[in-house]
Amino acid sequence: MQQAKSQPIAKQLVWQAYKKVKANRGAAGIDNESLQDFESNLNANLYKLWNRMSSGSYFPPAVLKVEIPKKDKGVRVLGIPTVADRIAQMVVKMKMEPDLDPLFHDDSYGYRPKRSAHDALATARKRCWRRDWVIDLDIKGFFDNLDHELMMKAVNHHTEDKWVRLYVQRWLEAPMETASGERFARERGTPQGGVISPLLANLFMHYAFDHWLEKHTPDSQFERYADDALIHCRSQQEAETLLEAVKDRMATCKLELHPVKTKIIYCKDDDRRGEYETISFDFLGYTFRPRRAKNRYGKFFVSFLPAISQASTQHIKETIRSWRIPSKRNNQSLEQIAALINPTIRGWINYYGRFYRSEAIKAIRYIERVLMKWVCRKFKKFRKRERKAIYWMGRVARREPRLMVHWQIGLIPAIG
Repeated sequence: MQQAKSQPIAKQLVWQAYKKVKANRGAAGIDNESLQDFESNLNANLYKLWNRMSSGSYFPPAVLKVEIPKKDKGVRVLGIPTVADRIAQMVVKMKMEPDLDPLFHDDSYGYRPKRSAHDALATARKRCWRRDWVIDLDIKGFFDNLDHELMMKAVNHHTEDKWVRLYVQRWLEAPMETASGERFARERGTPQGGVISPLLANLFMHYAFDHWLEKHTPDSQFERYADDALIHCRSQQEAETLLEAVKDRMATCKLELHPVKTKIIYCKDDDRRGEYETISFDFLGYTFRPRRAKNRYGKFFVSFLPAISQASTQHIKETIRSWRIPSKRNNQSLEQIAALINPTIRGWINYYGRFYRSEAIKAIRYIERVLMKWVCRKFKKFRKRERKAIYWMGRVARREPRLMVHWQIGLIPAIG
């Protein structure tokens, strides 16, 4: 079919976008259509989407409002697009990202190709050793308060494609709807959960923060992951002065720093003198604070290091409890339980075990207590005999050490 449309969108681009969305999976949107449902009539659905986008007649549906608990006990509001809308957003993202990503600062790490949270953490750790002070920035409700006019100003500056501008504007203005049908108009913000939102957030923060900081204080060192950022300073006075400047800059960009979560931290270690009230901060699920370390000669000293945060540890325990292994899985085998929990535990080990691994192992060890309770409930001979249950589990772990992911890293129950 000839592609004589008002918007020059190739069919192949829509197909590639679909494949990326399929790989990322994701929940259904407001229409309750799953990816499997969409694929039941795949060719027709993709053609319809291409046809509407190419003619300029595609209007995104409302995003589904979903509230999920945050590690700090608050609530994060997500806006989940429909499957078709995720594909449409991916089309625009694939068009924009190759031009925008090279523009972004080297110290912008969030949602970018070939960059990760671990990269940001490693850089922050190194810079905390070199500079005594850190500003921990927390933008209050960034994704909910992002200004549409400023956002479109940046988008229009970097693309001349009218269809890209058109659809970004429509996504910014798309309403949010609850599962019960209550609808909310949006005059600002870009919903977390959207495919295009992380790219738009990085573009906004490039001008609101990265580029501004580099221009006005070129000697500054920072790490930014989406709306979470750290700035490293040489003195307390420098940190206080710079923080006030950043507050003013955020206000200019119609954003606000969180008055409690934003703070100045002293990176205390053995070589740094003085006593200060705040000597720790959380960043990307890790807590940076003074910790015991060993040098190459085997001598212990105190260094300023990251390890899994208390909030992340609590989240792990709550997730493990939510599986209800002792009470609801007595009819399952150990192999079935392993299939259920191994992917999640592997993810925890890979993420939280990168720095100060021993603290992450302490947090994950909680699964052993839960499995011991499962043994006691499943087998009558072990009821009220926890030590024998642990012994039994230890024998299984030594016989099949690869069955459980955490057994593979040495978290094997003691048998004696």
